Amino acid sequence: MTFPLTWLYAPGDRPAVVRKALVSGADVVIVDLEDAVAPDRKAYALAATAELLAEPQPVPVHVRIHSPRDIPCLAPLPGLCGFRVPKVTHATDIHRIAELVLPDTPLYPLLETALAVEHAYAIASAHPSVHGIALGEADLRADLGVRDDSGLDWPRSRLVVAARAAALPPPAQSVHPDIRDLDTLAASCARGRALGFLGRAAIHPRQLPVIEQAYLPTPDEVAAAEEVVKAAETEEGALALPDGRFVDAAVVEGARRVLALAARV
Repeated sequence: MTFPLTWLYAPGDRPAVVRKALVSGADVVIVDLEDAVAPDRKAYALAATAELLAEPQPVPVHVRIHSPRDIPCLAPLPGLCGFRVPKVTHATDIHRIAELVLPDTPLYPLLETALAVEHAYAIASAHPSVHGIALGEADLRADLGVRDDSGLDWPRSRLVVAARAAALPPPAQSVHPDIRDLDTLAASCARGRALGFLGRAAIHPRQLPVIEQAYLPTPDEVAAAEEVVKAAETEEGALALPDGRFVDAAVVEGARRVLALAARV
């Protein structure tokens, strides 16, 4: 059981930056063909990404596509591990993309509008190729007219619930745009963790240690998880812990996830 915590974006038209991202320590590298690439550089970014993915890479590489037209030349390449699909608003958007990729290619829809958030569960459960969902918070802020970060708490919670209801992993947080303000990043990660997120996308390698530390369990959380898992190994059904608390299968599953995360250290 493995859970990526760090997802590092790199612009597809800057191969040198992508190569640095691949050795940055990120769990997943996302080569961006969309917002990070100027319109007159799209063709070059696609060609450079296809050249990179012609060979397997040291870490999983996803591509955030600019258009479904990007898919045919990337889908069969051995270095590709998934597609990030921007601006998804309906389940039918995923069905159209799934027709273009290989059957086992993971898809990660990005929900960036109010309408997309309203359709979160339908998108999350649209197709077996959907392996996770995420928010595109910059566009969502603009769509909602949100000025304060707390205005996104409800869409964030909606996403967490939709992912769980569709039996997907907890979503990763959207990027924090200020690469210098690591204290605010840490506080934002703590808030995201409290809402049920797991890990975060980043736009600079210096953000990676902060994200990972924020999402790793504390010693107290590890000790509590070990107690739950130990009880699950000796009892069936509802479990009684030494302090009198009862826990069920969902709590045991969560405890095992805590221990899997702790094993990263």
